[in-house]
Amino acid sequence: MTTILFVCVHNAGRSQLAAGLAAARAGSGVTVISAGTEPDAAVSEKVLASLAEIGIDRSSEVPQLLTEELASRADVIVALKPGLDLPIHPRVEVWPLPDPAAWDVDGIRPLRDHIDGLVTELLDREKSTS
Repeated sequence: MTTILFVCVHNAGRSQLAAGLAAARAGSGVTVISAGTEPDAAVSEKVLASLAEIGIDRSSEVPQLLTEELASRADVIVALKPGLDLPIHPRVEVWPLPDPAAWDVDGIRPLRDHIDGLVTELLDREKSTS
């Protein structure tokens, strides 16, 4: 079983996009979690709408704080922004992505699709090493 932790600042945009896409594509054997260094109260409605367009429902998700305990459960941490204050971990990937907080669904769509490609590559690498 592989656990992937996606982290951004607010756990309302980028990390929710990545986690939603990964959970939908991973199948059995992979656990997907997400967190933020300064989590918002709710996931972005625009991000939820963007995921819903492709059949992914994350409406029950609530942003959560990144903790050392949460990080210790992960086999790999994916930081969706450079410079995040992360716990020390042996496997960290950094995907420098723009913050979609002020974007509409039309603007988020290309980011979602780009993240989908990155997630697919990550899942393929994880499958080949397990």
